[in-house]
Amino acid sequence: MKVAIVHDWLTTWAGAEKALAQLIACYPDAEIFTTVNFLKTEDIPCLTGRTIHTSFIQKLPGARKHYRRYLPLMPLAVEQFDLKGFDLILSSSHAVAKGIIPDPAALHVCYCYSPMRYAWDMQHQYLRQSGNEKGLVGMLMRWQLHRLRQWDYLSAQRVDHFIAISAYIQRRVELFYRRSAEIIYPPVDIEKFNAHRQRSDFYLTAARMVPYKRIDLIIEAFNQMPDKKLVVIGDGPDFAKLNAQAGPNVKLLGYQPDSVLIDHLERAKAFVYMAEEDFGILPVEAQAAGAPVIGYGKGGLAETIVHQQTGLLVEAQSSTALKQGVAQLEQQQQPDSQQRMASLCRQNAQRFANSEFTQAMQNSIATAYSALHSAKNRG
Repeated sequence: MKVAIVHDWLTTWAGAEKALAQLIACYPDAEIFTTVNFLKTEDIPCLTGRTIHTSFIQKLPGARKHYRRYLPLMPLAVEQFDLKGFDLILSSSHAVAKGIIPDPAALHVCYCYSPMRYAWDMQHQYLRQSGNEKGLVGMLMRWQLHRLRQWDYLSAQRVDHFIAISAYIQRRVELFYRRSAEIIYPPVDIEKFNAHRQRSDFYLTAARMVPYKRIDLIIEAFNQMPDKKLVVIGDGPDFAKLNAQAGPNVKLLGYQPDSVLIDHLERAKAFVYMAEEDFGILPVEAQAAGAPVIGYGKGGLAETIVHQQTGLLVEAQSSTALKQGVAQLEQQQQPDSQQRMASLCRQNAQRFANSEFTQAMQNSIATAYSALHSAKNRG
């Protein structure tokens, strides 16, 4: 098959891009299409020497730093990709990638990280955080988001087969697009973790410092537990504010290389995560490293953590609920049970291994491809 992989944009190497790397591993001869590419591809093995097609947004003023400002143009941009002659089009999409216009003879499979949150259920939060809830600019942005929702729904009807990253996202695909979706969890490189190192006396959280990650809530809870140590890894717009909030038992390390994050995951007493996530790769990586997870029990975490076996799911996104979760875990996590819990965590993480993802994705696409051609033959 001649394969095209369409990805929203290549500007950072985060969770969606790690999934993209495994999609490329499934189809190593695929050509890549994306709105903009500002990565140093020579540093990324799966992209080195590969054909990467970008849209006209790549050359627009300020696109390198402010590509998101061109979001109203992105539907037009992805519709300009010439995908004639491809047998399989695989869109890796949390924004606009699924909106390509496919060759009618091709199978279009969308691996959906989420329908656009800022256009759908997070519209009001997006406007509030950008300071555009009111006024003329706010009215204009609401109109643009309204038009974007219309395009997003209509373009979803051009997809032959949806695959969602979790049951949480499967529900959103059904709600906003009125389409059914299969579930294939994102890939996690669990082999780089050692689950059986000696545990240290600290809790760990790691995330980009943005409001919805709720690092503020975690710091607030540990400020009220001065006998317990918390280490925070990550950087972002809220770093200075969160650093000022932290008490003496809370240490913010800022951005750290992968080796430092892995070392902390392998030694932490537990990993703490209070965001409502679509999936959440870091909590799975923590389990691969043998660390139980205390997390908010909505969203993807409810699917990746086995309550009271590989961690604890708390019912409220509050510092009080988190403190109760920490106390409960410490009652369970006696020295004689720590290694048993680490083994259960590692065993659970195996469900999300790269190999599991690759096999499931290839099987799903092969089934959809056969069904498409069987339907054509019957027609």
